[in-house]
Amino acid sequence: MAGGGPACKSHCHGPHRPHVHGSHSVHEDKGLPGPYPIAEDPSTCDIVKATQYGMLERCKELVEAGYDVRQPDKENVTLLHWAAINNRQELVKYYLSKGAVVDQLGGDLNSTPLHWATRQGHLPMVVLLLKCGADPSLIDGEGFSSIHLAVLFQHMPIIAYLIAKGQNIDTTDFNGQTPLMLTVQKAFGPEPMKFLLKFNPSLNAVDNVQKNTALHWAIASGNTSAVDLLLEAGASLDIKNVKLFLVLASSLTFMWAIGYIMDLSSDSWLLKGGLLLSLLFVMSLFVRQLVGLKNLRYLPTAFLLSSVFWMSMTWFFWFLPDTTHTNVILKITVVFSLMGLLYYFYKTWSTDPGYIKTSEEERKENIIALAETGCLDFRTFCTSCLVRKPLRSVHCLACQACVARYDQHSLWTGQCVGIGNHYYYLLFLFFLTMTGVWLLYGTLQYWSNHCAANFHQDGAWTYFTQTVSCSPWVSYISSVACFHTLWASLWLTVQLYQIVFLGLTSHERMNLLVQRKSSKHPVSLWRTPYNLGCFQNLADFFQCSCFGMFKPNLIDWTKQYKLFHLSKEKNVHSV
Repeated sequence: MAGGGPACKSHCHGPHRPHVHGSHSVHEDKGLPGPYPIAEDPSTCDIVKATQYGMLERCKELVEAGYDVRQPDKENVTLLHWAAINNRQELVKYYLSKGAVVDQLGGDLNSTPLHWATRQGHLPMVVLLLKCGADPSLIDGEGFSSIHLAVLFQHMPIIAYLIAKGQNIDTTDFNGQTPLMLTVQKAFGPEPMKFLLKFNPSLNAVDNVQKNTALHWAIASGNTSAVDLLLEAGASLDIKNVKLFLVLASSLTFMWAIGYIMDLSSDSWLLKGGLLLSLLFVMSLFVRQLVGLKNLRYLPTAFLLSSVFWMSMTWFFWFLPDTTHTNVILKITVVFSLMGLLYYFYKTWSTDPGYIKTSEEERKENIIALAETGCLDFRTFCTSCLVRKPLRSVHCLACQACVARYDQHSLWTGQCVGIGNHYYYLLFLFFLTMTGVWLLYGTLQYWSNHCAANFHQDGAWTYFTQTVSCSPWVSYISSVACFHTLWASLWLTVQLYQIVFLGLTSHERMNLLVQRKSSKHPVSLWRTPYNLGCFQNLADFFQCSCFGMFKPNLIDWTKQYKLFHLSKEKNVHSV
């Protein structure tokens, strides 16, 4: 089919004229149809050009004058094809009412209007054609059905809509290839692959020609990210648990080995430095070969737990013997801090942070409803989770799930922080800070009892070197405790500031800060729909009445889809 623009001159969106000789051509103009073009003399446009530009009245005039809507032009293309590729919905309805065949084949690729609309990514047109009886299972001249074309051109909303309307995710093309096989060969980036895997396609299906599975095609195409995703999709949960155990065990061993080397009786720091470098090399090999680089995301969590374990051991075996029998309050406080830290870490890690959950039937219903109302886009629909996104929810790439009132994916707990566990996360930070402070206090007491150096008499450097030499293990663990105390206390302060004074999550505050830098207009952190004042913010977050002074708003953030104006006088329920 030859290209070239129409004779009518326009100052608005032009029509699409696809180059169908190429098998995977993409059209640059993906805009919606605009108003009628401003033409020198619209009455001179033939019906093909009038259809491309969406001139409804001109097309009606020519049809009423006797033009057969089923008649293909010189390029074997019908008016319905031109209307479909240019997203002229009113013209499609009119032509069908005048006898146009919804699944008529045309063009060099022998495609239906639905094929043309799918290639172009016009979801509203796909919705309309399916409502009018178009068959998405028909194949074009290249052997592709509509779902294969949607996969090739990575039109995720169209894929979701076709599947929701009953199209089989394992539909085969002329060569017996499923959409999953095409994705691993043609798609750029891992997102299309992740999207398809949400629909549970068959991982063991083979094509008719090469007898390859999707994994074979991924390997043959050199698509390493697709290989990893396919292996993960079929991986055993037991293997993951073993990997996690190895990360934690290696972290515990590594931390102990560092302290052991530092505590050696040798005074040669050159020797100790060489041993530490050797240890680091051995551990890196161990992690790379047995744990795997992809599991390193769990390393901060393993480091935190290992730190807490060795901090506890240091307190009970180094510091506790130095405390007097009368100082019962100190002992109780330290035990209380440790128990609170472990409990709230577990609660933060194990509690559902607010994952947006729907059944497969509900997902399909939502997809159809959003598509048919023109709302199936990335602002309202998560193509990874196949769910409608509530306000303040974010899709977490680490957890591969949408989280309600998302705050962050915590590096240290290895879990998302959202509406379900944000409260526990704050208490975890508080008890971690308390535990670190008590360990630093125990360190100072230990140094004063066991180390002969005096800060005022010997000076800072001599005091530092002598205390480190006095007990390298205690100095090492105290530095770890100092690190955790600093970041936990600072982050707790930031969290409380966001909650009390801004009414925002960490993710929302960072987005506003980015907007403030890039926007020409002033962006305020204080003036948002979620900031209701310090006391009301506290009452809403902790769901407490503050001794009857405030009434907390009851909002289900997993189902809140519309922006609202909160009121202090009445509760706001989910829409």
